[in-house]
Amino acid sequence: MDFIEEANKKVLEIIQSAQPTLIGMGVAKDVVPGMHKHMMLHAGPPITWEKMSGPLRGAVIGGLIYEGLASTPEEAEKLAASGDIEFDPCHHHSAVGPMAGVVTASMPVFILENKTYGNKSYCTQNEGLGTVLRFGAFSDQVITHLKWMEKTLYPIMKEAIEIHGPIDLKNMIAQAVQMGDEVHNRNKAATSLFIREIASSILKTNSSKEDQVKVFDFMNSNDHFFLNLSMPAAKASLDPAGGVKHSTVVYTMCRNGTEFGIRVAGLGDRWFTGPAAIIDGLYFPGYSMADANPDIGDSCITETLGIGGFSMATAPAIVQFVGGTPQDAVNYTTRMYEITLEESNSYKLPPMNFRGSPTGIDIRRVVETQILPVINTGIAHKDAGVGQVGAGVVYPPMNCFEDALEAYVELLDDEGLLD
Repeated sequence: MDFIEEANKKVLEIIQSAQPTLIGMGVAKDVVPGMHKHMMLHAGPPITWEKMSGPLRGAVIGGLIYEGLASTPEEAEKLAASGDIEFDPCHHHSAVGPMAGVVTASMPVFILENKTYGNKSYCTQNEGLGTVLRFGAFSDQVITHLKWMEKTLYPIMKEAIEIHGPIDLKNMIAQAVQMGDEVHNRNKAATSLFIREIASSILKTNSSKEDQVKVFDFMNSNDHFFLNLSMPAAKASLDPAGGVKHSTVVYTMCRNGTEFGIRVAGLGDRWFTGPAAIIDGLYFPGYSMADANPDIGDSCITETLGIGGFSMATAPAIVQFVGGTPQDAVNYTTRMYEITLEESNSYKLPPMNFRGSPTGIDIRRVVETQILPVINTGIAHKDAGVGQVGAGVVYPPMNCFEDALEAYVELLDDEGLLD
């Protein structure tokens, strides 16, 4: 049907011409649309406290303590269950969050703008790996680290970005994927490029040398620092595609630790969900799949754009983190070309003879081929308060795509376009 191809062509043009740019930082309650003191944003599709998994509950508990709305985990749980806290997906507020994805009112966030279309996206600063809030940990150490990020890291980064001016993240990601990153679970090159870009501006800030050194040491020791820039870059690139009538392209994939959810351009803001899967991967010593929480986080917005797991071929070292072999990484990427409509005109993959990354997930192709999008991701412990226990590879539930396609066909039937 020509009108479907025209709609998808429009969506692909939107995605390919996107220009995600870091323009500043701010406090969530001041810059994130609709944010307020008693709102807590989370990763994935909508969910209630009663249905939240362990790590999401743990992050909520930590977030309430961080905000000073509760002083103990017990108080936080009572408040979370009271109905006085408004829970909403990050995606409903132009934001994204890795793993539990919790964003609270006082948290500093990066502000990105898609210079082509003018839409903005937001994401918190990355805490690092291990026992951190986004993996459901909420110990005193976790809260202390978050406060350091708020009181020291944020003011320096905010001022440095103001001194530097806008930073072209699309170009930085394009460079990183040619240097061995896929900018989801491997961000070593991208983080290094960002440090190089911002370094002189950090030195020009009105902060102490001691604090500047701590900021450099933190970024240098945290290879995942750039993840919280690649995610909103993907979000900003994809959001303008939402609502393009008759398109069958997926513009959102995410998970909340209980359910996996997708949104399709031609079906607007409607969610299609299914049960989140357990991740097959490598576990830290002392842990196994029995300890794992189902898939969680907004970070597969990178895969939705065509990077992350879709571009594993360009990041063979990723298999040391998620399991498998370098050939497996190539195979993952090769299969993703079968469910996408184009190749990226910006993100070129050297091991694939500089083919562009697989771009534009088509629900028709997913259902027809029965090939699911591949996602590489961290693994959170199923119990609140523990944190990360490994990393691996996972797939969405097929019913998300089947249900979306069925709804799409019903829409065409209602419009009389199937006659």
